[in-house]
Amino acid sequence: MALIDIVQWKNAPGEIIYRFPEGAISLGAQVFVQENQEAILFKDGKALDSFAPGRHTLVTGNIPLLDKLVNLPFGGDSPFPAEVYFINRTEVPNLKWGTKLPLQLQDPVYNVAVPVRAFGSYSIKVTDARSLLIMAIGTWHATSSEQMGTALRDLIILPRLQDFISETIVDRKVTVLKIATLLDEIGAAGKDRIASEFGGYGLELVRFVVESINVPEDDESVKRLKKALADKAEIDILGQDSYKMKRTFDTMEKAASAEGGGNMMGAGMGLGAGATMGTMMKDMMQGTVTGSGSGAKLLCPHCRAENQPQAKFCSSCGKPMSFTRECPACKKNIPADAKFCPECGKKID
Repeated sequence: MALIDIVQWKNAPGEIIYRFPEGAISLGAQVFVQENQEAILFKDGKALDSFAPGRHTLVTGNIPLLDKLVNLPFGGDSPFPAEVYFINRTEVPNLKWGTKLPLQLQDPVYNVAVPVRAFGSYSIKVTDARSLLIMAIGTWHATSSEQMGTALRDLIILPRLQDFISETIVDRKVTVLKIATLLDEIGAAGKDRIASEFGGYGLELVRFVVESINVPEDDESVKRLKKALADKAEIDILGQDSYKMKRTFDTMEKAASAEGGGNMMGAGMGLGAGATMGTMMKDMMQGTVTGSGSGAKLLCPHCRAENQPQAKFCSSCGKPMSFTRECPACKKNIPADAKFCPECGKKID
């Protein structure tokens, strides 16, 4: 075992903890502590003393507990096995965290379980080096900056991550697919949630940021959720009635194609479907005519009240007798409640 008489650590940016290489530390060894550091001497798992910035000499007069823990024959000049840990007391920025496996979150809008991945960064500052070291060495078995970062991520951040993401989207009633709009709020909730836990380990959580929350595009539940959003957007553009008409037409067209198979029966079904759809479209777009001859009446497409065939507005509810109007841009007939023209895409005021 090498005899050590100088103990020091020149830490690089981003490093939190450093265990001085094990060896036999001689009495009279010099411990050099940088301005931004604190050093703690451990013997048999017990913290004997801490050293502030400056130069320190290891002698029993400075560390009274050494007399009880170290057998000092030969006039008290023999080396003894011990450990010295250095702690960086300045803010350590830009530590990374991220999910190793997707979190399963329940979408609060569509009630579908969706896998979610999240990534971000945080910064910490050591406020109680002794408390941190006791936890790091005794419980986490973290004796390096990398091991310390892994412990903080896996034992504190990730176990709480799912909770504060879920609570935020439920409180705001936002679908998981739009969760990226809440990154700042989720980050603030996360910092509030885990700051006290960091404090219990002698750490101040200075900064906590959620940089990305995303979903795997190839997941089946994600595909279903995106289709639901697309259908909702189409309803908003076309209007409820026009959307129902379009869906009915699409369904009948697919049924006719599937049944057709190239034979005459299929062709007949296709023609029948087309004729039925034509009647439906006419009834929905212009109202329904009842009766025959001079006594024919036109049903209002809104309230179904009877009106004269030439009526432009319903005598019962006052609404237009047609579901259509002219697009101001392309002059095509479009659904009266459309917010965008399905022909040219212009927004309808």
